[in-house]
Amino acid sequence: MSADELPAATHTVAEWVASVEAGGPLRGFRCPQCGFTTATWNLACLRCGRVGLLEHALGSAGRVVAFTLLTVPGDEFLNDAPYAYIVVELDGGGRITGWMPSVRTVDGLRIGERVRFMASYKPGVQFVRESDTNDPRKGG
Repeated sequence: MSADELPAATHTVAEWVASVEAGGPLRGFRCPQCGFTTATWNLACLRCGRVGLLEHALGSAGRVVAFTLLTVPGDEFLNDAPYAYIVVELDGGGRITGWMPSVRTVDGLRIGERVRFMASYKPGVQFVRESDTNDPRKGG
């Protein structure tokens, strides 16, 4: 395949960011050959290598599979530190990274905890505890 024959993705990174900033949906890709689902922008499947991934609406909720506490953040998040930077296994497939401003200590979150995407004026994908999404005092 030459550079002139590169496949086109169903959405651009800019469109993905605009969707996140607008409150969703989270957009990803699904391989029509092996079924692998990803939130990562790709032109080929990370599992089987097939070119031609399909647009796939990702779930907005899932479970925390890993996290770290950031105490020295970038400039945009200085007033939010410390906070958790998390990896979420989304319902329906795909993993995505994001941040949780409500987590201030390593004991403030646990692996397996349910979280939900919530739009934010800050960059990136913000998550809140799923149990907090109906309580406006808790970020939901």
